[in-house]
Amino acid sequence: MADQNLHRVAFPTLDDVQVATLAKFGMRRVLRDGELLFKAGDREYKFFVVERGAVEIVEHSSGETKRVALHERHAFGGDVSLVTGRPALISAIARGETEVFEIARSDIRRIMGERPALGELLLRAFIARRELLVASDFQGLRVLGAGSSRDTFRIRDFLARNQVPFTWIDVDHEPQVGALLQSFGLTEADTPVVVFGSEPLLRNPTTRALADLIGVRRPLTQRVYDLVIVGGGPAGLAAAVYASSEGLATVVIDATSPGGQAGTSSKIENYLGFPTGISGADLANRAILQAQKFGAQFSSPSQVARLEFEKDKTLVWFDSEHVSTRCLLIATGAEYRKLDVPKREQFEGLGVYYAATPTELQLCRGSEVIVVGGGNSAGQAVMFLSEETKRVFLLLRGGDLRKSMSSYLTDRIEGADNIEVLVDAEICRMLGDQRLEAVEIKNLRTGETRTVQAPAVFTFIGAIPCTNWLPAEIETDPNGFVKTGRLVSASAYWTADREPFFLETSRPGVFAAGDVRLGSTKRVASAVGEGAMAVQFVHEYLRVM
Repeated sequence: MADQNLHRVAFPTLDDVQVATLAKFGMRRVLRDGELLFKAGDREYKFFVVERGAVEIVEHSSGETKRVALHERHAFGGDVSLVTGRPALISAIARGETEVFEIARSDIRRIMGERPALGELLLRAFIARRELLVASDFQGLRVLGAGSSRDTFRIRDFLARNQVPFTWIDVDHEPQVGALLQSFGLTEADTPVVVFGSEPLLRNPTTRALADLIGVRRPLTQRVYDLVIVGGGPAGLAAAVYASSEGLATVVIDATSPGGQAGTSSKIENYLGFPTGISGADLANRAILQAQKFGAQFSSPSQVARLEFEKDKTLVWFDSEHVSTRCLLIATGAEYRKLDVPKREQFEGLGVYYAATPTELQLCRGSEVIVVGGGNSAGQAVMFLSEETKRVFLLLRGGDLRKSMSSYLTDRIEGADNIEVLVDAEICRMLGDQRLEAVEIKNLRTGETRTVQAPAVFTFIGAIPCTNWLPAEIETDPNGFVKTGRLVSASAYWTADREPFFLETSRPGVFAAGDVRLGSTKRVASAVGEGAMAVQFVHEYLRVM
């Protein structure tokens, strides 16, 4: 029943009024039988409505042609890639002589803004279509690589964080991998490789090359923006949604992929409006789609190198380009501290992880694993991992599980049979050759040690603000957290003849929100609230500048 309901949402038939509304934005096109409207991998393609004939939607990710849908009169094509600007994952082919009218991607976004009821119908259909496609045997990109390869993990992690459908073929364990590699003219030594339809395969691509392939990094329009947001975590994404929906020209720049620390949470259950919980990745990607619907632009992965301040604007330099903006929001968040244990760096991506998602779980399913940390992120990771691993050891340097973790998580942890909480404990050694195989745990009170055969350690400790890229004009505390509001009113860098706004830094027009800000509450909902609040101060600043 649920699948039937999802199918109805995914493939509605437009009524005459809806068709007439869309037709005002479209150009008519007549196609011969078998003629392509677009193919998988195309970057510039259009939304269409069928007036006469039919359009078949097919996918070739497995090497075979499979029908996804058949659009007949007053049905329409497209999915979330039309909104996000990513390449098409499927192909559209006319069946019989067919007449359609096509609408440019920019006009679809305009329709969503100007015709909310119609826009909601289209967006719901796009989202449902992607859900159905992913739930099918659609393979998407194919990643051929070993589970023991750090680069294979890097590729899988980047694709998963960006919600790109893909299939991982583990060359260490897949019995038919030899024949598959041979079909591409490759050997195991050439892996990891990424294959996408008829696109040239990529051998051990850089993250930048991957971003170009999947369309998440696009050139930004050269203009003076109202707001540039550095950091795509909850604070940055909330600001992007509110700013773009209120007509501000908005750009989000993120060094890795939007979502931040929250994007790596397997399930957030105490976020308003989601009684059954939502994964951090889903929450982030819904926010990205929402912001893009209103016209926000994203550039990721893009590492900001420096800021240049001019009288009424800021130049934000990243990679080999820059953008100009009237206001800047620092929302780069914080990262987890790394364990001070020998060989830790050697095993990063090969058994030492800073997120607990299906990407990491694939590498340790059925094993014993270690989680280090006492906050909600650690608790969420423990519960997620406990569902498909033999045993989870939760290590706390202190002795109180309830000190900084929500009670709904501590109650579940204490009631689980395959979770063991080790208090006053730390990892003192990591063991293994090519990848992590075991860890030695020390009791800090007694000095006793024990060895656990664990191929994975998940670390969620501390918070180091991501501010080492900021110039001296943006004041921070000794730990690197950005000062705002009254804390910077006496700063030598404060040049305005007014008091700083609550979220404003020591540089007028530059704001900070979320975990990166000194004094903020380190919770997803708090970061979202600060991101939304920052937009109000941006409006105030633009009025007085």
